[in-house]
Amino acid sequence: MHYLDHAATTQVRPEAVEAAVEAMTKGWGNPSSRYGFGQEAAQALKGWRADVAAGLGCEPGEVTFVSCGSEGDNWAIHSAVELGRRKGKHIVTTAIEHAAVLETCKALERQGCEVTYLQPDREGRIAPEDVKKALRPDTVLVSMMLVNNELGTVLPVAQAARAIREAGCPALLHCDAVQGFLKVPFTPKELGVDLLVVSGHKIHAPKGIGALYIRKGLKLPPMITGGGQEEGLRSGTEATAQIAAFAAAVRAGAASREADQNHMAQLKGYAVERLAAQLPQVQVLVEGEAPHILPITLTGYKSEVVVRFLSDRGICVSSGSACHKGKPSHVFAALKRPKKELDGALRVSFSYDSSREDVDALVEGLTQAAQQLFPSLS
Repeated sequence: MHYLDHAATTQVRPEAVEAAVEAMTKGWGNPSSRYGFGQEAAQALKGWRADVAAGLGCEPGEVTFVSCGSEGDNWAIHSAVELGRRKGKHIVTTAIEHAAVLETCKALERQGCEVTYLQPDREGRIAPEDVKKALRPDTVLVSMMLVNNELGTVLPVAQAARAIREAGCPALLHCDAVQGFLKVPFTPKELGVDLLVVSGHKIHAPKGIGALYIRKGLKLPPMITGGGQEEGLRSGTEATAQIAAFAAAVRAGAASREADQNHMAQLKGYAVERLAAQLPQVQVLVEGEAPHILPITLTGYKSEVVVRFLSDRGICVSSGSACHKGKPSHVFAALKRPKKELDGALRVSFSYDSSREDVDALVEGLTQAAQQLFPSLS
């Protein structure tokens, strides 16, 4: 199999598997228990939190574990609106956010909030000046992803933070950094964010674990009440095996971060060169800054047909975010490109274990698709 859909999910790396197995078979105590075995688990949990914080570049006390990126986004957005309810009900976000952000904003609109959706240009970029223009005295939240999950463009999060400060706006800044973690350089402090979300299964940890960065001094309403875990913010016995694996994946990924980023960038460049040389029908939709995401289009062909064609040949790519489940991508649509370009849009995404052989297989598969499939009549 040639797996080129790492923006959807990643294979759990060996270090993470070993950490999870150890937590499940040796250190399986409840961290809330007061006897020694439980306290050993509590100490391990403290270390894992510190590992994730080190990878993010923040303090351990600013890391709260959640089940996934979507949970973290939902919690952050609802909390920011709740905290700002006496100051206003205006939210600023972008039209190319992940569904976890957009659907939450739509739900809040139905509850009386007003949302401004910033539109990207044809290259998938959000203009910093548009953020500044959108801010109002009653803006209580700006939500902007760091790396777009379908285009690979890096959004102006740090500039948004500066605009909020300069405008004297009461808004909190939330960032979905799921596709940016260990892929592009950042720390929450450098970005100037109040809330930031990352996910384990995008960095070779298991599904079911992520983290929400909460800026020191910011007090969120609890997401789950009960036993008081996670400093009372998210009660429930900690998922120690997933957390152990997450921490292991962060340690390993952080240790080879620069080399991995260079490897992915080189593969992305190699793919662009091979496609340009062999397949003039293929066009790069956006040359995003992130090293691991390459959006292309086989113009004149339907992307869902091409995805199935490639799958039959053991090549895995997507027609957009896995969360779309076959529905048209709102991100690609926001580019306002010609319909034939958008109909054939595909997302190719790399990781540290991707290879040139994977790219060669993709190019050969797309060549066969162009030769054997019928072009779309639309």
